[in-house]
Amino acid sequence: MDPASPARTRALGLDLFRAARAAQPWPLSRAWLDDHALALTMDDAALKAQLFRFVDALPGLRSAGEVARHLREYLLPVADRLPGWSARLLAALPVDGPIAGLVAAGARWGAGRLAQRFIAGSDLDSVLATIARLRAQRLTFTVDVLGEAVISDAESDAYQAAYRGLIGGLADAADTWREVPLIDRDAAGALPRVNVSLKLSALANRFDPADPDGTARAVGARLRPLLRLARSRGVFVNLDMESHAHKDATLAIFMAVLGEEEFRSWSDVGIAIQAYLRDSGGDLERLAAWVARRGAPVWVRLVKGAYWDHECVLAAQNGWPVPVFTDKAATDANYERLSGYLIAHHELLRPALASHNVRSIAHALATAEAAHLPAGRIEFQMLYGMVDPLKAALVAAGQRVRIYTPFGRLLPGMAYLVRRLLENTSNQSFVRAGFLEGRAAEELLMPPVPASASHPTAAAGFANEPLSDFSQEGPRRALAAALAVAPDARLRPLLIAGQRLPTARTIPVHNPSHRRELLGSSACAGAGEAEAAIAAAQAAFPAWRETPVAERCAVLERAGDLLARRRFALAALIVREAGKSGPEADADVAEAIDFCRFYAAEMRALASPRRRDVPGEENRLVYDPRGVAVVIAPWNFPLAILAGMAVAALVAGNPVILKPAEQTPLIAAELVDILVAAGAPPGTVAYLPGFGEEIGPLLVGHPQVPTVAFTGSLAVGLAIHRQAAALAGGPGDEVKRVICEMGGKNAIIVDADADLDEAVLGVMHSAFGYQGQKCSACSRAIIVGGIYDQFLERLVAATRSLTLGPAEDPGSALGPVIDADARDRIRARIAEGAQHARLAYAGSSAALDDEGWYVAPHIFADVVPGDALAQEEIFGPVLAVLRARDLNHAIAIANGTRYALTGGIYTRSPVAIARAGRELRVGNLYINRRITGALVDRQPFGGFRMSGIGSKAGGPDYLKQFLVPRCITENTVRHGFTPDGLE
Repeated sequence: MDPASPARTRALGLDLFRAARAAQPWPLSRAWLDDHALALTMDDAALKAQLFRFVDALPGLRSAGEVARHLREYLLPVADRLPGWSARLLAALPVDGPIAGLVAAGARWGAGRLAQRFIAGSDLDSVLATIARLRAQRLTFTVDVLGEAVISDAESDAYQAAYRGLIGGLADAADTWREVPLIDRDAAGALPRVNVSLKLSALANRFDPADPDGTARAVGARLRPLLRLARSRGVFVNLDMESHAHKDATLAIFMAVLGEEEFRSWSDVGIAIQAYLRDSGGDLERLAAWVARRGAPVWVRLVKGAYWDHECVLAAQNGWPVPVFTDKAATDANYERLSGYLIAHHELLRPALASHNVRSIAHALATAEAAHLPAGRIEFQMLYGMVDPLKAALVAAGQRVRIYTPFGRLLPGMAYLVRRLLENTSNQSFVRAGFLEGRAAEELLMPPVPASASHPTAAAGFANEPLSDFSQEGPRRALAAALAVAPDARLRPLLIAGQRLPTARTIPVHNPSHRRELLGSSACAGAGEAEAAIAAAQAAFPAWRETPVAERCAVLERAGDLLARRRFALAALIVREAGKSGPEADADVAEAIDFCRFYAAEMRALASPRRRDVPGEENRLVYDPRGVAVVIAPWNFPLAILAGMAVAALVAGNPVILKPAEQTPLIAAELVDILVAAGAPPGTVAYLPGFGEEIGPLLVGHPQVPTVAFTGSLAVGLAIHRQAAALAGGPGDEVKRVICEMGGKNAIIVDADADLDEAVLGVMHSAFGYQGQKCSACSRAIIVGGIYDQFLERLVAATRSLTLGPAEDPGSALGPVIDADARDRIRARIAEGAQHARLAYAGSSAALDDEGWYVAPHIFADVVPGDALAQEEIFGPVLAVLRARDLNHAIAIANGTRYALTGGIYTRSPVAIARAGRELRVGNLYINRRITGALVDRQPFGGFRMSGIGSKAGGPDYLKQFLVPRCITENTVRHGFTPDGLE
């Protein structure tokens, strides 16, 4: 039962509203002008979005011309929403010259004014001046250093050093401050005058919730010295909360470090809890139980939450449950429940209630009154620059108010500024309703009534299998348990005509992370077994062709379900056999599931004939299976690509012969077992591991094999194409259908206005994810204009921070390459490249060379576009960085290879984005994100030129490559009448 009296909540809220509205800024004062400037943007969502996007881009624009050009690009699409005179001026705005300079200066001045409202200063002196003004108003503070986005150990060290300086500088100044009893003490005695807030994610360049132990070690190493310093100087430390993915790790580190003997008696510490998270109540209960064991209280800053859009978008993109309340009233109601919990447990969890919502504040005050809390036992927290009249009203009512006071340079602070602008102008914002629009106090003080809980039904049609969320304990435990099971070292025999056949020769499979570990072996097919597999498939073809489409689709759907059921066991095998990390292996399994379900849905659609009837004539287009399909798969996506090619052929009515890569036959055997268990009849699926040079030509050239699907190198792909085109001249000959995906030399353009935090990480992960062994990997970074040196410096620093280690270790950012041949080939290419280009970074794998097949990342700088480093696929962790004069030059460089698979661009220019879509000649183009990680149906995958022959995998046309279209026309006229005429 709610202890707060509704009448008392209402009365306290009305008092606060009266006092706050009486303290509103005077007309034409700076605060009044700022409020009205914000109000001008509120009613037009499109205009507001473009303005805020421009403000977000502004710090990265280095010249007046760039500012003027971006202003035009962002605002011209919404010019019809501007006053006529301003729209005409915008259309005529030059992008260089003195007028552009004036416009740029005005834009920077305007953004600076906004920044000054929400950001307390750019250095310690300006922050101290701000604090002096706050204390003069009997307001206290917590200081936060902006720029917490770190991408290297050096930047994490710099963040730690900034807090060392901040703690020392504020503590020195605090010794000279005159005491203000309202904010400097409570009923129990003196409070720390200095209070700082920090984000744990900035204390480790790789804050990875999938590796909680490694993350805790890295964060703890930088956190403990800060806590020691703060405690010695009497400074309070509060840990901020960020995204839901970081929450559990943040809480675990907070409790682990502050539970250590050194810190367990220290009470001047706190942590933020976000009320918009559905699981926040459980988090508070765990904190309270931990504090009871610890023996000393901590503070809890209760906030509504600032990443609502991010959480909703991330959940939608990944198919995960939405972790936040999607109804604002539900968040407000949860905030009241949680504030009540804190007040009831104030001896353990001291409440610091952060809100600008008068109803939430009044409810807390009424609850505290009912609980007879001592004066000062709770405090209220608000953001610098927001709702100053409400702060004054609370101070006048004798409440302690702490201001969250960020400081830093404009560039790293811009993301914070945009969040504040969005918060102030949101349609659901209490600040907007209560203090900018002046809605009735009685209405705003009504209890929050959450919308009725809804249970959304799954949308009809295909939906991607969600990737496992390794920030959560469940998937981490499941994968760890699967990896704890010893590898199954048995021999995998061939499968031909439903019979398991061993062979005299075998293919041993070793773990590339631990090369002495034998994982198992497979039989090794020769020419005789290949002939037998083709004969068995040909014999099975007529019955499988006539099997109803619904039954063939059901086989795929059952296979998808079996893959899902065995998800973590299969992922563990991929980790061991292919050297993929846990998340990469999990994604491999998820993609295989997607292929099964997507191609089943697509085949059902194709099974219905396309009709174009006219009176007296019936016309239908139908699709027939082509016949035996040979699938030659790579090792880098040992389950997903193999499954995609195989089940597409199978559901189309074609028996398939699976020839997996010699390096990864074990996971292929698991797929074959699943297809058989799902109901694939004998002869429709053959498992034929062997050496490509021995059985590949026979399979490709055989006259009873009309379809070959291959993914792999350009050289092998072209050889397959040539052989398939050479007819044997027999009576059963036909032109073969060849489907080839053959790799790329993929580029990411980083435009002069790019967000470098995003661009550096996007390039690095695209280049070095799975050790660069993806056909979609970035192997060229093309940097536009004057940001080249800055980008390269940060890229090298970020890459230097990557850890190299065994694939099963979640702390390894990079694992091994696939085998010794790959290692030696990549190292030879690095040695060749060093003769032509500057080696900006050369990692070392020396500590692991005796354990497995490792190659550390290498970055070459100042690469010439025509050099082999920029033209030839290496398929390893090697990146070439090239300079471009401008975007025209960058696009020309990007298009200047014989490949056309993937590519990307980081830019904040709408015009550049449009140009990239038109002019970057690649099969898959990614804008402002990494260029790897295509999902079935969402991003159908495949290229052209020397990157591929055929339609995109996971797309609407892929199945048709395994089918023959036939048109059947029937004349229905009989002696002057038609069947319809008899009715």
